[in-house]
Amino acid sequence: MSQHFTQSSPRIIVLAAGGTGGHLFPAEALAEVLLARGYQPVLLTDNRFDDYASHEAYDAFSRTPVYRVASARSGGSFSVRIRNALGIVQGVVQALKMLKSLTPVAVIGFGGYPSFPTMLAAVLRCDITLLQEQNSVLGRTNRILAPMVKALALTYPVTRRLPSRVKARAVHIGNPVRAQVKALAEIPYAPPVEGGILKLLVIGGSQGAKIFSEVVPKAVEALPEEVRRRIRIDQQCRRDEVDEVRARYEALGLQADIQPFFNDMSARLASAHLVIARAGASTVSELSVAGRPAILVPLPSAADQHQYYNAQAVEDIGGGVVMPQSGFTAEALSAKLIAYSHLPATLHEASRQIRLLARPRAAEALADLLLKTAGCAPEHPQENTAPQPPMVLREILVKEAV
Repeated sequence: MSQHFTQSSPRIIVLAAGGTGGHLFPAEALAEVLLARGYQPVLLTDNRFDDYASHEAYDAFSRTPVYRVASARSGGSFSVRIRNALGIVQGVVQALKMLKSLTPVAVIGFGGYPSFPTMLAAVLRCDITLLQEQNSVLGRTNRILAPMVKALALTYPVTRRLPSRVKARAVHIGNPVRAQVKALAEIPYAPPVEGGILKLLVIGGSQGAKIFSEVVPKAVEALPEEVRRRIRIDQQCRRDEVDEVRARYEALGLQADIQPFFNDMSARLASAHLVIARAGASTVSELSVAGRPAILVPLPSAADQHQYYNAQAVEDIGGGVVMPQSGFTAEALSAKLIAYSHLPATLHEASRQIRLLARPRAAEALADLLLKTAGCAPEHPQENTAPQPPMVLREILVKEAV
């Protein structure tokens, strides 16, 4: 949903983000805080935002002017690289014109290749530029830009692929989550009752995960009848898979809600006993804030294996388990579901452990860093008061990749 910027708007802060949930969720969380503090966020993104806006329920971006900037991926044949380079140049020119008109207090990038033209233009034109990294591995776009910006906000205590020369400007803040998810930090986890209902939430990111549609129904079908009849499932599928997956559960006589998108994700997280999901940064952040144990299946094609490292941080502290996609079979998943169905105390302990990764006030902390870097006194400074992992745990979390 685009809005028109007017020169009568209050102090402007530009947010540059790729147009998928992993980049837009933390940008929206920051926008919520900035609006509350009297600043006007302006989002520069790509055309994929239209799809995000069509199925995500949000408040902050409905009060945020949204502009599209040309961009392009890297790589490909020589002719493709030339075309991509021209797309990036076009985006930089567009962003320079917008920044000249907006005259922002600061510009912050949330990664994704579409953020690159805006951030490059910001480095050329604006004094105050920052980056926010969601993953445990610094993304390619942020790796290029990191040496050029004033500060870098990190989700994890130590982030792989972080250039040594920018470590002094890096701050561990956590990944901002939106207000409705942050509220889950105050809701205690209610473990399943021995022999009672086990509520599964299956989510595959903003586009769903085909492998979940294939494996999870088979795993449930393979469960002993005594376990299967206690299962309740909310599952996100690709739109063209919904009918097939729904029919498979109906044939088993299960209660299952199958949808391509869940606009009430916070409510479903609040009621879930166990989550099966990819390991994108926003997913892991929301699970940790909500305190929901998880079976995480990292996307094998994720750049620099960042989903694997996100998931490994959860497993290292006992907040869930990692199942590589190569080993995510119906038989293996069925065995885990059987075990969890008889071990409510294990799920309860995992819910406590995963909360150690939570930074529910990361959005406020990021706003503080942003405004401090820009030389602005925050109207409502907030301290990140989330409990910190003990030193032994922190050593586990920050171990470097070989």
